[in-house]
Formats: sequence, C-alpha cells, structure tokens
Amino acid sequence: MEQFAPYGHALVSMAGVALIGLLMNPISALRKMGQGVAPGGTPEQAYDDGTYRLNRAYLNLTEMMGLFVGCVLAAMLAGVAPFWVNWLASIFFVSRILVAIVHLAGIGPMNFGPRTMIFVVGWACCVALAVMAILAVF
Repeated sequence: MEQFAPYGHALVSMAGVALIGLLMNPISALRKMGQGVAPGGTPEQAYDDGTYRLNRAYLNLTEMMGLFVGCVLAAMLAGVAPFWVNWLASIFFVSRILVAIVHLAGIGPMNFGPRTMIFVVGWACCVALAVMAILAVF
C-alpha cells in the first residue's frame, strides 16, 4: 500500500464523497417516505420543495461518484503526479460539499445559478484527471 501513500488526499476525498452519499441516502429516503413517495420514486419536480432538492442533490452525487472514482483511480494507477491528483480530488470533494449546501438551501435559480457553477468546477476536475491519466499512459 506504500505506493498509494502519496495519494492520501485523493483517497480521503473519495471516501468523503462516498460518506456524503451514504449520509444523504437515508435522509432522502425518509423525507420522501414522509411525503408518501414510493421507494425509488421521485418527489414532484418543484424546486421550492426541500425534499425534491435533497433527492436531486443525492441523485446528482450518485451520478458523479462513479465518474469521480474512475478518474481518480485511473490517474493514480497511471502515475499522475500526486500533487495534481490530490489537488483536483480535494477540489472535487469540496465542490460536492458546496453543491449539496447550495442545493439543499435552495440558493439561486434552478438552472445556471451558483449550484451549476460549482458543479462545473467539480466536473472540470474530473475531466482534468481523466486527461492527465490518458496522457500519462501514452
């Protein structure tokens, strides 16, 4: 495991993102259950409804989680400089915390507001990690 020690921040970021998802999952389920939404169902699409925003924040996190982990692992296994992997993974992690806060608080408009801009920062980190992994291999 010594070969992964330099990537400590990236590993913590992956675990942190997973932990956020693990916390949001039951909270979202309980809120939906309280509204009478069937398991696996989606609350009515109303951005002013906190349960809808929580569900969307959770679903958005789960949509990005696999991509994030794949990009980080590819970069680590390809031998991308730990500085960049740790830095980009940490920025992604912080962006996911901020996306959740902004989404849950209902800050800004439904589209193209602060949440979207913060999401794009995290998305760009994943793109950068993937490109660096590809370049490191070739």
